[in-house]
Amino acid sequence: MKALGALALSFALVGCATAPPPPAACPAGQEYRHTAQLFFGRNVGDKPGVSEADFRRFVDEELTPRFPDGLTVLDGGRQWRGDENRLIREASKVVLIVLPKGREVPGRIDAARSAYKIRFHQDAVLLISQAACVSF
Repeated sequence: MKALGALALSFALVGCATAPPPPAACPAGQEYRHTAQLFFGRNVGDKPGVSEADFRRFVDEELTPRFPDGLTVLDGGRQWRGDENRLIREASKVVLIVLPKGREVPGRIDAARSAYKIRFHQDAVLLISQAACVSF
């Protein structure tokens, strides 16, 4: 259980990291934006628990209303050492979002992460945020 707590703390700290400063200039045709990668575990305890239909409903009800301009959902997998040095593997979903401009965006991300943790009894949702030059 200690390892799980340490893992959850490390996930929380990653979410608190400040974004790097913007690049000096983006190439012609691109603009400076922030991106978010969210990693949603699908196990509940030691058992699979979040089905494809469950996750699709979560995207429709929680992510799409917060990020209506679009997002990308990928299948993933993760692993870590759990209690008693036991390897734990878990199916996951990775959601990539090119974030809109605005001060309310971090609150939308935090709300989506909280909603997932509550709905599916998860300890953490990993967030990686990065600065990027993007074009649409």
